[in-house]
Amino acid sequence: MEPAIQINPGATKWDIRQKVWDYIEENNLANFPRPVHNRIPNFKGAFTACAKVSELPVFTGAAEVKVDPDKPLEGARLAVLQAGKTLLVPTPRLRTGLFNNITPPEGASKEQLRICSSSQGVKDFSVPVGLDSKVKVDLVVVGSVAVSEKGLRIGKGEGFADLEYGMMVSMGAVNESTVVVTIVHDCQVMDLPEELIESHDLTVDYILTPTRVIETKCQTPKPQGIIWTKLDPEKLEKIPVLKKLRELEEEGGKDVTLGVAPEGTEPGLHTGQTKRPPRRRPRRNIQQDDEGESKQEKIGDSDQKPRQRPPRVRKEGRGDGGGENDREFNKRGRGGRRGDNMREKDQEEGAGEVPTQRRLPLSVTTVYLGGIPAGLRVSELKTALREREAIPLRLTWQGAQHRAFLDYSDPQAAEVALESLQDLSLNGHSLQAELAKSQRGGKRAGQSNRRERPPTAPENTTDPPEAENDTNEKAEQE
Repeated sequence: MEPAIQINPGATKWDIRQKVWDYIEENNLANFPRPVHNRIPNFKGAFTACAKVSELPVFTGAAEVKVDPDKPLEGARLAVLQAGKTLLVPTPRLRTGLFNNITPPEGASKEQLRICSSSQGVKDFSVPVGLDSKVKVDLVVVGSVAVSEKGLRIGKGEGFADLEYGMMVSMGAVNESTVVVTIVHDCQVMDLPEELIESHDLTVDYILTPTRVIETKCQTPKPQGIIWTKLDPEKLEKIPVLKKLRELEEEGGKDVTLGVAPEGTEPGLHTGQTKRPPRRRPRRNIQQDDEGESKQEKIGDSDQKPRQRPPRVRKEGRGDGGGENDREFNKRGRGGRRGDNMREKDQEEGAGEVPTQRRLPLSVTTVYLGGIPAGLRVSELKTALREREAIPLRLTWQGAQHRAFLDYSDPQAAEVALESLQDLSLNGHSLQAELAKSQRGGKRAGQSNRRERPPTAPENTTDPPEAENDTNEKAEQE
């Protein structure tokens, strides 16, 4: 089968990653989270590919299975739980330990198992596994950015899958007979140069895609343990479990000498491997006046007096939720609705409240929340957002259209909110959370998805100048 992505001679690992991420975005092959740059891509068809893990001969006899926490592997975690096997999931970025045992409630239903396999379930139903635990992992499932039919693998560049495997070797949880599986989109299978693969890189025995099951018969050995010279003191401080393992190996007489991060680069798990700097938009000269209002100036025009705005009239909010709720959600103040016509339409449709921000940041990132059930009150949604710690700067409620829009200060805050809102269910209906339509697409990590406000506001208005534009833009999201 001819690879969809061809690798140029002399390409580095980062060249290959970038090519894969760009290809997936340009061909719209991914689901949330988007964009896929600097991630293990959550490709379309991931659940179909994950279901094939239960068809592997090794799966039948496996008792304990370790599956990475990446979003596209959610179906594999579900398959493990449905088969009644022990599911081990690494703690995110190894901050609090090596991995956790996901323990569903006794007699859990299929829906409960699905929740347990999600990122929220990993948080809510996990029991830490200590280094002294007698764990024997029979099957390892990892995500990849690129993989070859020979079993060579490239991850997202942070080295956690490689490091986790080395740590499991050190604690005796895996050995040469342990099978490693990766699950990817068909386009992620390509010819990788063998010279790019180093001693710390994890190789795989099986590749599962939406259309294929590939047994690699890989001849390249897997990591034989932790390669301490690939780690630096700063990484050791960030991953406490590594410090304990290092002490244990030092007591056993092993050489645990650390490496040194290359000068002038961002410290990483593996020396000589750094992320490309993100592309940034040109900075604007943004200042604040005495009243805290933000304003923008062109460089060189700093002597020009700022335009004076007339005081805005504060309107009393009304609708479900009340002013107190809004003050808690919008601590920086809120204006009235967008005119009488909007208020009348909301009252006719029972849309509840559409709070707006008087002083939002210069740019925001918007999350679309769809599938809102009929009859749900905006106060109930606000309560759910508080419980999930996903409180936005502004909530635009369109209950009659079964949707709402949540504005966050930056893409990172929106991403955290999106993660916490996955599997959100209200009144027995599952809600859909994703970036607003205008902010999705092939943008690379580091590029802003945010809409910027005009530097000055029209006079004699009570709402932010972007409010009406937001409504028109968001109305396109279905």
